[in-house]
Amino acid sequence: MLKRVLAWLPLLVVLIIVLLYSGWQQLTTTTLAKTVTFSDSLYTLKAGTSVRSLCRDWQNQQQLTAIDCYVLKLYVKQQPQIAQLQQGVYRVPSQSSLSEALALFRSGKVAQFSVTLIEGETLAQSWQRFADLPYLIQDIDSSDKLAELISWPEAWGTLAQTGRVEQELEGLFYPDTYFYTANSKASDIWRRAHQALKTELERYWQQRQSTLPLQNPYELLIMASIIEKESGLASERALVSSVFINRIQSNMRLQTDPTVIYGLTEYSGRITRANLRDPHRYNTYRHHGLPPGPISLVSRSALIAAAQPEISDYFYFVSRGDGSHVFSQSLEQHNAAVKKYILGK
Repeated sequence: MLKRVLAWLPLLVVLIIVLLYSGWQQLTTTTLAKTVTFSDSLYTLKAGTSVRSLCRDWQNQQQLTAIDCYVLKLYVKQQPQIAQLQQGVYRVPSQSSLSEALALFRSGKVAQFSVTLIEGETLAQSWQRFADLPYLIQDIDSSDKLAELISWPEAWGTLAQTGRVEQELEGLFYPDTYFYTANSKASDIWRRAHQALKTELERYWQQRQSTLPLQNPYELLIMASIIEKESGLASERALVSSVFINRIQSNMRLQTDPTVIYGLTEYSGRITRANLRDPHRYNTYRHHGLPPGPISLVSRSALIAAAQPEISDYFYFVSRGDGSHVFSQSLEQHNAAVKKYILGK
């Protein structure tokens, strides 16, 4: 009898081991499938956070039990790689399995945030948007600090010298959507936007028409900013550009309203005769040539239009009121268009 029992003993041991292993596998599978709930779409995993401390937090929230945490502790000893969590702010679903949550925190795929600089807006408007960005270290708290980030090639032209830093930095950042992660610095985004602007500006300066009466990339940027503000219709921007180029070549004043508005300290929303007579340096009704600097952020289409204007004999244009413009060769034609589309006669 004893011999028979001893003969079956190895098989019994193997069977017991198989049952125990199967039971353990089932237990860990059940535990890792437990649901954890997040009260917010963003979860901050602090430095030094461990699987054990996470489990303890979820246990305190009554989402997991003490047994679940004990099973997880043993499982981590078997699979130490699952404990390699990476700190950061993660975008999480409202509910997730324990296994999925831990996998996310190991992945390092932290949440991406974004800020968009919009073509046609001013630096002051962009500045306000930055002040409200979440999870961003605001290390640029003044225009003087922002100026320290600027790296402008001397050969590209002298930046505006107006005594107002905001004006002197106008247009030096490229309008686009910039992504960042939690605890990024605002200075890094501003620096990227400035570098992007220089890259785009250099590209289109190199592609400019050979007869263009602009002396350097900065003048191209100034022209592009005027085009940006004068027309939101990309298909006619090259024609708008041709009007300003024709005026420069004919020694005419640009007489463009957006430059007048930009230089005003107070603007009611409607240009008055007094505004047109204001002697500020950006008033192209009072001064010949380009204003001292750009008047807004500029898009790629505005840069292209400034670098490659259409060839035309137009010297005037007036808005139809639908975003498009009527172009005229003579002042007489222009006045007729003004009567029709502006005065309604």
